[in-house]
Amino acid sequence: MQHQPPIATKQPHPITVHNHTRIDDYYWLNDRENPEVIAYLEAENTYTQTVMASTQALQNELFNEMKGRIKEDDSSVPVRIDNFWYYARYEQGQEYPIYCRLPVSAGELLPPMSDEAKLKGEILLNVNDLAQNQEYCQIGAVNISPNHQYLAYTVDFVSRRLYTIFIKDLQTGNLVIKDIENTGGDVIWGSDEAILWVNKDVETLREWQVATLNWRKGEQKIAFEEHDETFYVEIGKSQSKKYVFVHSTSTVADEFHYLPAANLQAELQCFLPRQRHHEYNIDHLNGEFYVCTNWQAENFRLMKVAENSTQNRQTWQEVIPHRPEVLIEAFELFNDFLVIEERNNGLIQLQVIEQKTGKSHYLNFGEAAYLAFLDTNDNPNSPFLRYGYTSLTTPMSVFDYNMTTQEQFLLKQQTVLGDFDSNNYQSERIWATAKDGTKIPVSVVYHKNTPRNGQAPLLQYAYGSYGISLDANFNSSRLSLLDRGFIYAIAHIRGGEELGRKWYENGKLLNKINTFTDFIAVSEHLLAKGYTNKDKLFAMGGSAGGMLMGAVINLRPDLYKGVIAAVPFVDCVTTMLDDSIPLTTFEYDEWGNPNEKAYYDYMLTYSPYDNVTAKEYPNLLVTTGLHDSQVQYWEPAKWVAKLRVTKTDKNLLLLHTDMQAGHGGASGRFQRFKEIALDYAFLLLLLGKV
Repeated sequence: MQHQPPIATKQPHPITVHNHTRIDDYYWLNDRENPEVIAYLEAENTYTQTVMASTQALQNELFNEMKGRIKEDDSSVPVRIDNFWYYARYEQGQEYPIYCRLPVSAGELLPPMSDEAKLKGEILLNVNDLAQNQEYCQIGAVNISPNHQYLAYTVDFVSRRLYTIFIKDLQTGNLVIKDIENTGGDVIWGSDEAILWVNKDVETLREWQVATLNWRKGEQKIAFEEHDETFYVEIGKSQSKKYVFVHSTSTVADEFHYLPAANLQAELQCFLPRQRHHEYNIDHLNGEFYVCTNWQAENFRLMKVAENSTQNRQTWQEVIPHRPEVLIEAFELFNDFLVIEERNNGLIQLQVIEQKTGKSHYLNFGEAAYLAFLDTNDNPNSPFLRYGYTSLTTPMSVFDYNMTTQEQFLLKQQTVLGDFDSNNYQSERIWATAKDGTKIPVSVVYHKNTPRNGQAPLLQYAYGSYGISLDANFNSSRLSLLDRGFIYAIAHIRGGEELGRKWYENGKLLNKINTFTDFIAVSEHLLAKGYTNKDKLFAMGGSAGGMLMGAVINLRPDLYKGVIAAVPFVDCVTTMLDDSIPLTTFEYDEWGNPNEKAYYDYMLTYSPYDNVTAKEYPNLLVTTGLHDSQVQYWEPAKWVAKLRVTKTDKNLLLLHTDMQAGHGGASGRFQRFKEIALDYAFLLLLLGKV
């Protein structure tokens, strides 16, 4: 029996810009309060469930596989703050973390790692209790006061990334604050009685206003307001703990203010006024500010400056010079060492420098494709560097590295239950050639028993926007595909920052087409080299990567058997014309402002929704969340509605809307596996494996 999909009614809505009129037949879906909209989304969900009904047993099998690889009674690596070790642990059958602490024992340098020790820790916050009777529960931040008596934490119960701040007295168990709403999710302590946070605009979801509160005295103050709608605000604290930072940031500019942590009622001081195309980041230790800046340095350099001279760039002293082939991504300050996280030829390296001698060395990771990163390093007196490491075949690992002796200690490697053996999997790093001759790195992983004869199914994944680099990390859920004979490939396309700042610049604004054609070039390369064939090539991307999927299947629908577009940003022109929608204004420098004709015309050439035409498209699964704060649900809903009545094939077109969740999907530790199980079941259904 043929299942009939729902057909959304057409209600023509003209949109005229630059004397050009587009007719949007599905604009009416832009109203989550309209019962007809909810009815349509639910009808699409019912259709998806009906079509996928034959895969339900497989979905359950996949879910149980993924959950079964997770050690349920697990815990994080403790972080030392003063005389306590702080960590989170999970209990059997529980979805959410339990935040705990243990006192530091005399002479203890490395954190306690035994389960027995951690079970004895003092429970500070059990998120499972918070989540009772809640359809969604997401923690934003958990921060301890300087005297370790008060715990500040933030919670989102709706999935719109609007967080409420709570402060708990750990001696009494009482909440002393529970009604600071609509915040950005972070909260920073000044003194034991004063906190600082960022307020969000409830409509645009822009973090724009910084507030402070001395909750004992009842003194509240608006410390800063960012009125430029192309900027949003972040907060942080210096490594020295002396200063709190207020960071105004846009795609192409930064501005930092700071104030003494001991007095959050003081007036903010500007570190350096914003200047278009000047991006910088700062930290502070031992009376000096360190500045990672792209001033006369496309891939950034590290400089330092005295506290009283920050606005005179002529007094800045160079610490690490600009290197055209190396991108500085982050740095960590210690009293005796300086650590640089840098990216060279697409891979992250960690450079350790002795402050006194200037001698340096690099950590050796020894794999062709991997992800290494600076972890929490809260104590500048420590000789230990905490860092994380993973690869396509190596589960997430946390190390403490003694920078003096160059000894490293594996504190924890993600436990993968079952018969997992990393030696059963092979990873590669290969290079495809783009249309313009540019070489594109590709990370590939597969089971060693998978044949390389062009008959294996392959899932190609990418993102390619905002300068976000997709590194080769381990994913235990992915094993369910690899063990079923899939090859998995990550395409490091332009628009990310894998190969430095130019890699990003050449995949944004009026160069955005490179992101899409790079992805296609990688697909063609994988086909040409016999990794797979067109009947078994699949593609997937989420958010801006979902836009990538939409653009790619408009350009080359013939290449793919099936495509998964998760929370896809597919109606980019209409969205970027509406400055009331979250993210619009401060993304003009990423996509362009379509109120300017040059950008409007260019965006129209690739906007997935605007370029749907009468032709055959691959099988398509589209997912979204009703409360998505980043990409509004109506973008994928409109896109699917238009595809339904326009495309000429009989391939599957499925829309699944999570009616409780937002951009990141379901909250909780295990619920997300149900979403992944649906994705994988869709792929296996198309291969006739159900």
